[in-house]
Amino acid sequence: MEQTFKSDNALIMLVNLAGVIIAYGMLGLSLYMSPDVPLSTKGYWGIGIMMLTLSLVNFVKYRFDEHISEDRIQRLEQARNEKLLEEFVTDKAA
Repeated sequence: MEQTFKSDNALIMLVNLAGVIIAYGMLGLSLYMSPDVPLSTKGYWGIGIMMLTLSLVNFVKYRFDEHISEDRIQRLEQARNEKLLEEFVTDKAA
């Protein structure tokens, strides 16, 4: 009874991935080309950006996992309620 709908998620993800790659490329080029910033500071900024990226990816993953878990619990409760209603109707009919 489950229906699967084809969505544009793959295209949206591709566009977002291209945006992230372009943003990292421009940021890296800007760090590389800035003459007044010492190399150690550039490295520190780069590490900070990578840690921020890792944190954001983990945040989104955990939010997505929580959403899937809540959805699974709701489907289990719905199936249980449907079974209880079906048993009640068959008991009343008998």
